[in-house]
Order: sequence, then structure tokens, then C-alpha cells
Amino acid sequence: MSVKKILFSVLLLIFNIISILNPNDSNAQTKVGYIDSKKIIDNMQEARDAKMKLDNLVSDWQRELSILQDSLRLMKEDYEKKKLIMTDQMKAETEKRIKDVENSIETFRQSKFGENGEYFQKQNEFMKPVYDKIFKAIEIVAKREDFDYVFDRSSSILLLYVNEKYDITFKVQRVLEGKD
Repeated sequence: MSVKKILFSVLLLIFNIISILNPNDSNAQTKVGYIDSKKIIDNMQEARDAKMKLDNLVSDWQRELSILQDSLRLMKEDYEKKKLIMTDQMKAETEKRIKDVENSIETFRQSKFGENGEYFQKQNEFMKPVYDKIFKAIEIVAKREDFDYVFDRSSSILLLYVNEKYDITFKVQRVLEGKD
């Protein structure tokens, strides 16, 4: 069974539990909607602008990386040509410089494209206004059309909107505290 099917089954179970815990709403139908955020984002000019801005930044970083790599390649080629006539001290110094450039290339690569690199920070920074706009539009439509839940079908069943009348947090806390 796929992860999406399991998550969907869990969500259906949650809806059933909510119905049981909210007997006053038993006659009401739960209204569920979904969106395709990928399609929405692909059609938004703001998202295309943000992507272009990020792509330009990545191109700049790739140019810098290419310059560093070319410099390293030339250093290594020069070293290979001259190492037979170098003293041991000169070899050691040159090898250290080569190692330093290799380290700086790796540091640069990690700082820009690594797990917590600038790429992901800039992507979040550029896309945040787009996501905020989408979430606001989802909320407006969900309230106007009286949806209880809205999911995003282009991700791993991400819940984007929940009608607050289904919030049972307080009731669960009371049960856990032995007050209900």
C-alpha cells in the first residue's frame, strides 16, 4: 500500500472520529476539497518571477564555482608539469595550496547548495509571498464555499485548510487531564 493511500485512510478515519465526537453535526456532511498547487504555481506570474530570480542567482553561483574549479584544474596541471623539478618544500606548499582550493570549492558548494544552504533559504524567501497569496486565496474560497477541509493533491496529501469547528484539541486535553 502506498504512503498516499495510507495517509488518505488515516484522514478518513480522523473524519469519522470527528463525526463521532461532534454528534451535533451528525446530519451535516463534511465537505472536502482539493487543489493542485503545482498547477496554480505554474500559472502564477509571481511564481515564475521568483523562479527566474532564483535561477539567475544559481547561474551566478555556478559561474563562480566553475571559475574556482578551472583555477584548481590549472593548479593541478601546473603542479604535474613541474613536480619533478620542485624541492620537497615546494611540493608540500603547492599540495597544500591545492588542498586549500579543493576545500574552498567544497565549502562554497555546501554554503550555496548544501542541506541548509543559501539556495533553500533564497527559495523560501522568494516563494513565501507566493505561498502566502495562495493560502489566503484557499482560505477565502474554502470559507465562501463552506469547505471543511482542503488538501493539496500535488503533494503528499498536505492539509491546507481546516474549518475550526472541527478542532477537538480542547476536548482531547480535557480527557488527558482526566476532567472529562
